[in-house]
Amino acid sequence: MEHELVGLAGPGGRWRPVAAGPFALLAVVLALLPIRPVWLWAALIGVVAAVPWALGLLPDRRRGRAYWRLSAAGLERIGPDGEVLASYERDRIDALAITTGDGVLTVFHRFGRTAVGGLTAMGMEPLAVFVTARRLGIPVHVLDGEATDLMDPAQDETMRIPGLDDDVPEGSTLPRDHAAEKRLLDQEAALLAAAHDPSGEEPGEGSGGEGRPAPRGGAGQRLDTPEPLPSRRRIAALGALTALLGAIMIVRIALDGTGEFGARLAAGCWVLAAFTGVLVARRRLLRAAQVSWTITAERLLVRARPGRRREAQDLPARDVAAVVVGPGLRLDPVSGEPRRADLAALAFGHRLELVARLPAHGLDGFQLAHALDDHGYRVITPGARAPRRPEYGLEGLPEIFAQVPGGRLVVADGGLGWADAAGDVVLKMPEDRIGGIELLTISGHAWVRLYDNDGDEFFAAPLSALRISRTDLRDSARRAGLPVNDAEYDAYMSAAFHSAVSTLTVPEPGTEPEPAAAALSSQSAGQEGPAPLPGPSGEQDAAFPAPPPPSPVTAPGALLDATRRSRVGTYAMSVLLCEAVALLGAVWLGPELGGFNATATWSVPAGFVIGLVGYWLHDRDRSQLRVSSAGLAVVTRRGRVEWDLPRDRIGGVGIDEARERMPRLVVWGPSGRVLRHIAFPPDLGELRRACERYGVPWGPPDADRPASPPPEL
Repeated sequence: MEHELVGLAGPGGRWRPVAAGPFALLAVVLALLPIRPVWLWAALIGVVAAVPWALGLLPDRRRGRAYWRLSAAGLERIGPDGEVLASYERDRIDALAITTGDGVLTVFHRFGRTAVGGLTAMGMEPLAVFVTARRLGIPVHVLDGEATDLMDPAQDETMRIPGLDDDVPEGSTLPRDHAAEKRLLDQEAALLAAAHDPSGEEPGEGSGGEGRPAPRGGAGQRLDTPEPLPSRRRIAALGALTALLGAIMIVRIALDGTGEFGARLAAGCWVLAAFTGVLVARRRLLRAAQVSWTITAERLLVRARPGRRREAQDLPARDVAAVVVGPGLRLDPVSGEPRRADLAALAFGHRLELVARLPAHGLDGFQLAHALDDHGYRVITPGARAPRRPEYGLEGLPEIFAQVPGGRLVVADGGLGWADAAGDVVLKMPEDRIGGIELLTISGHAWVRLYDNDGDEFFAAPLSALRISRTDLRDSARRAGLPVNDAEYDAYMSAAFHSAVSTLTVPEPGTEPEPAAAALSSQSAGQEGPAPLPGPSGEQDAAFPAPPPPSPVTAPGALLDATRRSRVGTYAMSVLLCEAVALLGAVWLGPELGGFNATATWSVPAGFVIGLVGYWLHDRDRSQLRVSSAGLAVVTRRGRVEWDLPRDRIGGVGIDEARERMPRLVVWGPSGRVLRHIAFPPDLGELRRACERYGVPWGPPDADRPASPPPEL
């Protein structure tokens, strides 16, 4: 059908154990029983342990799941065999409602209301239901509250309060249900604009339509979620080793004899440990699946399940009118039921039909949206994010600042002062108290920081609150001999100097002149006659050699190391891991080496020394982050450069706050792409100050509210 929405449902065919818990308990009970002969005892344990996996191979256990469908026939629930399990005919549906409290879909009909179920359990997204139902001619409403509030029609009049449902006064915020419905209407309008763009590409045409935005991302881009820790191979190896160890111990106990209850109890513990290890490894393997996106101007290739035999979702670009990136649904890897996801992508076609659900959990939403936009796709997001505010306040402003009307900051008598409207200085800070004045930019606004002689910050405020411009404060303080640091202005002047002098450099013999140099020489030729020919040495008299600009490794800056706490913690973890291996080795090999006590007397000290010395060898060449006005670089203590990024490629430095993975310190590009990961954790306060001191943006790039350029630069 043209307008049809099929709910998200788990496909059949996955091998999963059936009733693993009861069969594990039965295997433990059999291990405790004194069954004779012992080969029958061991065989029964093995057969019972294999029954759950054998049941998972049965054909009727591997069928698909029931799903919901919204089409011209109405709202239906289809079983695995295609039979209709529940049906709400189209001609009997007056309207649909989605409650904001619990997300339940309610059907309004001529005899009342019926709560069908939660949209998450039905595998449907609110936007997809909203758009599809309106295309079918079914009104859709968003109601504040829960579905239980709609079941009693008598509450409509008894609970109505006069004046509560009147129009919202002008200037106030919308109610919750109105705001949610307005957001859905805005997204639908954006989809309509993308699908019915007169200059856009129609379905069935080639992938190079004139209306599609020109791709800016090159040949293609690949986005992957980070690899799980531990890796999938290690998880599978640990699960297999646990099962193998349990089987070997059962066989060994059977060979030694099961006459004593202690031996059978040990066998039961090994059976339980093997079952638990295999089930935990399987669960970790399913949850460790990675999501991989390959974005090109011609197609989208998304792979969300591990294994080479799994077919990826291949979506041609000509079938996609727009991609909605935001919160959505995904299949639970263990149970196969729909669950909420922080990030998902819905691809809509040119007739507003849902073409595909593309999983994106684990990816960065900002990075995904910009990658799709760079390759020519229309991207729609749920709404603008809240602007990021700087984490600074005006707590350091003295009270006299507010008590003096028209006051402003001035440089007087070799120090700083606060002058009133008449120009009289009412508050003075002498020069001997000022250890440094730092000018920087925070969220596009000029700020000043004051440091004492010990290097501690004691005052910070925006220059707009102090009623002085950045240029006046910098020039006045430098004329008075005060220590002023304006790294952004100095970097700007250095870049301007290099760009001006680079046109005066002489090209090497056999190379073409630069466009700027050629233009300069042509202008000189037009004004002053023919250019002088180079002398025998190949040099010109008017050439001024310019030194190359400093690189992120050689430029002066701040060198940030890992925190002392993290280093001590890593030392302790290394030693504890070696001690654990030493103790396990003493338990495992103790009987063959003279007993546990004798083995532990030399293995425990050896583990301590190995852990301490091993990490010391690694720590003496640890990585350090170098922040400068030329960019960022990670160098080791021995001088080896791991990576470096120039300033023009950096869009921001900060914490990647992802919910399904550990927060990481990353470097973003100007478009929001993650360029580098910083493996070691430096002090965030020092990193923030170093970034602001040397003009490196702190925090991820903000697409909704881009910061203005630094004032007076």
